[in-house]
Amino acid sequence: MDSKSNYEVIAVEGGVPIKAWVRGVPFEDEARKQLLNLARLPFVHKWVAAMPDVHWGIGATVGSVVPTIGAIIPAAVGVDIGCGMMAVQTTLVADDLPTNLKQMREAIEKAVPHGLSKKGKRDAGSWHDVPDRSANAWAELEPVFRRITQKHPHVRQSNHVTQLGTLGTGNHFIEVCVDEAERVWFLLHSGSRGVGNKIGTYFIELAKKDMQGALGNLPDHNLAYLPEGTQHFDDYVEAVEWAQKFAMTNRALMMKAVVEAVKSLKSVRNFQTTSMAVNCHHNYVAREHHYGADVFLTRKGAVRAGEGDLGIIPGSMGAASYIVRGKGNPESFHSCSHGAGRRMSRNKAKETFSVADHKEATKHVECRKDADVIDETPMAYKSIDQVMEAQKDLVEVVHTLRQVVCVKG
Repeated sequence: MDSKSNYEVIAVEGGVPIKAWVRGVPFEDEARKQLLNLARLPFVHKWVAAMPDVHWGIGATVGSVVPTIGAIIPAAVGVDIGCGMMAVQTTLVADDLPTNLKQMREAIEKAVPHGLSKKGKRDAGSWHDVPDRSANAWAELEPVFRRITQKHPHVRQSNHVTQLGTLGTGNHFIEVCVDEAERVWFLLHSGSRGVGNKIGTYFIELAKKDMQGALGNLPDHNLAYLPEGTQHFDDYVEAVEWAQKFAMTNRALMMKAVVEAVKSLKSVRNFQTTSMAVNCHHNYVAREHHYGADVFLTRKGAVRAGEGDLGIIPGSMGAASYIVRGKGNPESFHSCSHGAGRRMSRNKAKETFSVADHKEATKHVECRKDADVIDETPMAYKSIDQVMEAQKDLVEVVHTLRQVVCVKG
């Protein structure tokens, strides 16, 4: 451990070190093992950074920041490409909100498709009739998508325009929050939906297929990579950048719908949104320059925190969220955590906690309080206070938000 810094240094035999901002927070063995595998890849530049919300992820570790030269690992970006957060401040204050917030939650739920129908079809979380706003946004996105699918037809069979402006499932959410000055904010979390998942899954498998016999040389088959200079590398970069644009657009469309839904309520006075707005990815790859080299930096469950960069770090359904400003710490490759981070699996949460536990933990929030959301109960996540303390050298808090309404996918 480096006593002069805020992170632990983990030496990796046959690889680069890991710098882990995990002081005071749980750090599971499964996540550690995944990070060790990442650090043993020969094209990783300098070290792998692990954020305080780090936990085991499908394919590669959530909460990892990986700079690479000459290759990209699709699994280190993941399948929820471009997933991230958006927040806007309003001219409302807490006293402007109605005492009973159920009507507000229901209005938001009606305005933004979310969830999954019980039979497994995605109609509950998709548009049956695509609204003009989503259709117009798709018209701008479609030409590049058409070019991608001409080369990779498998990606075409995916939910794209029908999910543009929709929330999704799992830990995706929409919240109404109040900050430290009693100002009201809208906050939401989502990504590139079905089409991003299709792109991510397809290229992860394509990388494995391209490597074929060489897979045996990898510490984990899921870390199959695409070498720079190959056609599939170029195709992936184009597709992942497109999916990131889809995700950014998806969040902006939802936010417009949320604002309109709340404005439609007679119980809420007329209001406007302010210029204070943030829209940031936390599952993506970007071209950046770090420690003397141009790299492809993959952040899977991490937010860019360059000096002055605004970001969003949400807690759980019952804990605070933060609008932060990056300190530009080069040791973390200008990155910070993307949230509190899970401390137990979804199945473990369902086995451990009851509906009564969940109701108690969310008693101050207007939200669903049934068995289907137990896997997202606050106790399934790490302490956001401990996570923020562990990364105090990465970001400073600009606003502290507490949720009063939460819509879960």
